[in-house]
Amino acid sequence: MLDQVNLADIRSFVLIAQKGNFTKAAEALDVSRSHVSRQISQLEKHMGVTLFIRTTRTLRLTDAGRTFFLQCEKALHDIDQALLSAVDEVEVARGEVRVNCVGGYLGEEVIAEIASQFMQQHPEVTVHLDFSSHRVDLIDEHFDVAFRMGKLEDAGFIARKLMDIQMSTLASPNYIERNGKPNHPKDLVQHQCLTGSVKRWSFQHATSSSHYDLTVSGPLQCKNGRVLVKGAVNGNGIIRVPYLYCSSEVEKGLLVEVFDDWGIPSVDFSMVYHRDKFQPKRIRAFIDFVQGQFARQSG
Repeated sequence: MLDQVNLADIRSFVLIAQKGNFTKAAEALDVSRSHVSRQISQLEKHMGVTLFIRTTRTLRLTDAGRTFFLQCEKALHDIDQALLSAVDEVEVARGEVRVNCVGGYLGEEVIAEIASQFMQQHPEVTVHLDFSSHRVDLIDEHFDVAFRMGKLEDAGFIARKLMDIQMSTLASPNYIERNGKPNHPKDLVQHQCLTGSVKRWSFQHATSSSHYDLTVSGPLQCKNGRVLVKGAVNGNGIIRVPYLYCSSEVEKGLLVEVFDDWGIPSVDFSMVYHRDKFQPKRIRAFIDFVQGQFARQSG
């Protein structure tokens, strides 16, 4: 019968024991005295225990009732604190935000700067910023928000596109001088290509609908864009990276575009987070802040 015990009945029992009589407990609960009386009778029936000694003038706990009261009073206090804590999580921006992002310029400069500004505005929030290169699972790895490049297919999460990433195929003038400049993407098989996790490169002709895909290889593979840029500046090969990773090197003439007529389709940069109706305030605040920062930059 214990599996039939109702938490509401236990709450009424604890309140009656605290108030000392049924009438005051009923007033506090805004119900009738007969209602709380039925609750206690039902609770005693399910438990098979007498909790109160009732007379016309007095109400006192039995020994079993007192033991039960002391344990339930503490347990209900813990439950109430848990409920308050959960509501507080939703209403107040405090606690930790766990973020996963690609490394390189996007993670180490753009997102890191946004996270720093966010913490200035929300001093009770801490940010755990992870640059793991593997494709993380937000739930299994306990991340609140992830930033990803490319097409997203997971319908279990909300994805907000933040910007288009312009991609470039680049090499140093020294490399071009030594190895020649390819005229068509197919020529890349004769060149040294420095790659990240993607070795299948896709190209689109600037003035037609022609596409060309090929698999490239070379002396260096690294998932960090900064490393690829350094390798290309030092003349080690051709890279395909987001232009914003190396705009300064291009402006200084340390890197040049390899193709005149072939480009790379731009890539989405998106923020991904859980479908959670009752998101903690710190997560909602971080998401809104990030979207605002990117909106201002694009505007």
